[in-house]
This record gives sequence, C-alpha cells and structure tokens, in this order.
Amino acid sequence: MAQIRERLRKNGKKSFFVRIRMKRQPEVTASFDRLTDARLWASSTETAMREGRYIKTKEAQKHSLSDLVERYIREVLPGKPNVSSDYAFQLEWWKTQIGDVLLSELTPVLISEYRDLLSKKITFRKTQISHATVNRYLAALSTAISTAINEWGWMEDNILRKVSKLKEPRGRVRYFSDEERERFLLACKESHNSDLYVAVILALSTGGRKNEIWGLSWKDVDLKNGFITFEETKNDEPRSVPLQGHALELMLKRSKVPRIDTDLVFPSRVDQQKHLDFRRPFQMALRTAKIENFRWHDLRHCAASYLVMAGVDMRTVAEILGHKTLQMTQRYTHLSPEHLKDAVAKMNLKIFG
Repeated sequence: MAQIRERLRKNGKKSFFVRIRMKRQPEVTASFDRLTDARLWASSTETAMREGRYIKTKEAQKHSLSDLVERYIREVLPGKPNVSSDYAFQLEWWKTQIGDVLLSELTPVLISEYRDLLSKKITFRKTQISHATVNRYLAALSTAISTAINEWGWMEDNILRKVSKLKEPRGRVRYFSDEERERFLLACKESHNSDLYVAVILALSTGGRKNEIWGLSWKDVDLKNGFITFEETKNDEPRSVPLQGHALELMLKRSKVPRIDTDLVFPSRVDQQKHLDFRRPFQMALRTAKIENFRWHDLRHCAASYLVMAGVDMRTVAEILGHKTLQMTQRYTHLSPEHLKDAVAKMNLKIFG
C-alpha cells in the first residue's frame, strides 16, 4: 500500500515523499515536487509490482547522496590528484544541500531545482557564480554517480543525463598587451616571492596549466634537449613541450643550486613535499602592475595567443597546449587573420588570374 507524506525542504519548497510496501517485495520510495506526480507514480508502481514488472536496485534505497559523496571522496578522488580538490569542494556542496536524500529518491527535477539555486549564489568576489562553474558542479556529481552505477552497483541510471546544463558564454580569451606584460613581469621580478617570476615565465613560454607548472618536478625537465614533460595533465595524457629561450636560461640557472630534500621545482617553504601556492604573490603582482580581470589560467591564453600571432599553425598550437580537439584551439583564430587573407588571395588568383 502506498503512503504519501508532505515534506518541507531546506529551501522552503514542498515535496511529496512516497513509500510503497508490499508483501514479498522490497520497499520502494521516491520523492516528487507535485502531489499529482506522486499519486501517478504510486499507482503505476503498485500495478507494476503486483504484475512482477517492477525492478528497482535495492542499494539505491539503502544509501543516501551523502553516502555516495563520502565514499567517492574517500576511495576515488585520491587517484585523481588533478581534480580532487575541486571535485571534493563541489560534491560537498551537493551533500550539504540534499545529502539526506536517498539515491532512489533523486530525480532530474530535484537536481534541476538545486542547479537553479546554485546559479543564484554570490561568490567571495561579490559576483554571481558563472554558468560554467555551475556546470562543473553538475559534472562532478555526474561523475560520482557514474562510479556508483558502474563500479558499486548502487544505482541503475544516471539522472544527470536528463538535467540540462546552463548556457555558457563563448570561451574567454584574455591575454596581456605588450605594455601590460612588461609591467606585470617587472612586478613579478620585484615580488617578495623569488619563485614567482620563473613560474610565470614558464607558464607564458609553455602554455602549461596552473597545476602543471606549480607541481613541476625536476625529473620531468630535460635541460639538455630543452623539453618539459607534464605528466599530471587534465586529460591524463602526458605532454612534452619545448623549453626554449629565456625560460630555458632561467631553469638552467635554477638547476645550478639543486635541492636534495625534494624533487619539486617550486617546493613549499613549509612542507618540502608540497608545491608552492602562488595565489597571493600573483594577485599582489597584478595589483602592483595595475592589471585587472586577469587570472593565472589567462597566462595559458597568453601563450596560445602569442603562438598564433607569431604565425604558428593551429594543429601545432593544439599539440603544445594539449587540446584534444581543434575546436578548443579555434577560439584563437581571430588573432591570426593572415592565413585567411592568403587563402582568399589564392582562390582569387586561381579563378580570376
């Protein structure tokens, strides 16, 4: 027999909890935003159970979203160092909001409701959270649920497939003008953090991501042949990048004073087995140089933009940056209109002589 109870969620909205108990059948539950939907589901589910057509994973009724998040953070994230801190933070948010909900009660409607709630959040910078960031929260939850389905047998289907992502604006391309770059590099040289200048030059020269530069080890630096191999990358595929010019000079100079207590290029002052955190000195250098609207990741955009403006072809730029598809590199094409100009000139020459 089905029981329907009204509940009040943390956000003040009502929900309707349905529990069905039937002889020789496992108890099943679900939650709905509308009483009408709750009654329809209860009726159709009872009929399916009587006719032996209802199959529901028992594990989904035993475990809550909190159970899923805690196990994923404990067992899976240690093997994903590149995303572990971000995923843990994002998954903890879902746990705080709907952690008490059983996995059997999760619905696309419920997830969409909290997606919209998250989209109204104000960040510590006093700005509204971006759609891209909200989508990353959804992606983290989807990845955790996929693990629960494929490896733990806790669920049967990933409901995130039925939840729409928020529309994101076109990819941001922010890079230094020549004047900004000169001011910023001077500020880095004068920074109280003596490692900042080298780290920034490496980022500008190689296009390496934040974690790739900050966590760089000497074993991955080939000074003789002029290459850096980024082993821990975002897409888990090692990538070798040329180390040339000023960046190579700085690394050669740095290598002459070797450390015996750590293999990290930029070890923390507190714990030699952890890398430096450049966030504070980086922000101070930006303020000193009077540069606004710039993030560490934009150094990667700078590297890509400078390569394109120097006439490097898109496939080579994609290979240096570690882009899996050329579509990710296409955002920089407007910086190099010369190849389009040449193509049109060749076409006109062929047709009109």
